[in-house]
Amino acid sequence: MPDKEKITGLILAGGRGTRMGSVDKGLQILNGKPMVFHIIQRLSPQVGSLMISANQNLEAYRKFGYPVLPDEIGGYEGPLAGLQTGLRHTQTPYLITAPCDGPFLPEDFVSKLWHGMKSQYADVAVATSGDGENERTQPVYCLLKTSLLSEIENYLRSGQRKMDGWYASRNVAKIHFEDETAFRNINTLDELERYSHK
Repeated sequence: MPDKEKITGLILAGGRGTRMGSVDKGLQILNGKPMVFHIIQRLSPQVGSLMISANQNLEAYRKFGYPVLPDEIGGYEGPLAGLQTGLRHTQTPYLITAPCDGPFLPEDFVSKLWHGMKSQYADVAVATSGDGENERTQPVYCLLKTSLLSEIENYLRSGQRKMDGWYASRNVAKIHFEDETAFRNINTLDELERYSHK
C-alpha cells in the first residue's frame, strides 16, 4: 500500500460547466448529494490530505471542510491551471487529481497508480480504461511528483493548456483499470439524470 501521508488529493472543480448549461458541475445533485461530495467520499480515504480546485461558489465548496483554491491563472484556463495552483499549495511529494464530475472513482485508484508509477520508475501515472482500440487515456486522473511544478508552469507560460501535453516528454506509466464505468464523467443534465441511483 502507498504511504497516504505522502500523497495529496486535488479535486478539479474549476470549470465553467458549459455542457451542463453553465452550472457548477461539482455542486449538482447526484443521488441526494453534490457530485463533489461523492468524489470526497471516495478519494479522501485514499490520501493523506485533500484540496479542491474551484473558481466559483467558493464558500459552498469550503463547507466540505477542505482548502479551496481558485486558479492563479484567471480566465477558466482548464484543469492544468487548477493543477498548477494545487501543486503550489501541496506539502507532500506527490499529488493525485480527479475531476468533480467523475463520482464513480474506484476504491483502488490511488494504490494502482502508485504501484504503477513505482514499478515503472515513472514521473507521472495516468489511468486508462477500455480495451484494445477502445482503450482511452484519462489525463485528469493522474498521480505526479510535485517536483514537476516548474515544468508545468513553463508549459503554461508557452500558452499551451492541454492536460496531457505537458507530460509528453516525461516517463509516464499508463495504468489500466478494468472497470470502464469508474471513469464515467457526468457532463450534461441528461447524464446526471441517467446515472442517478446507478
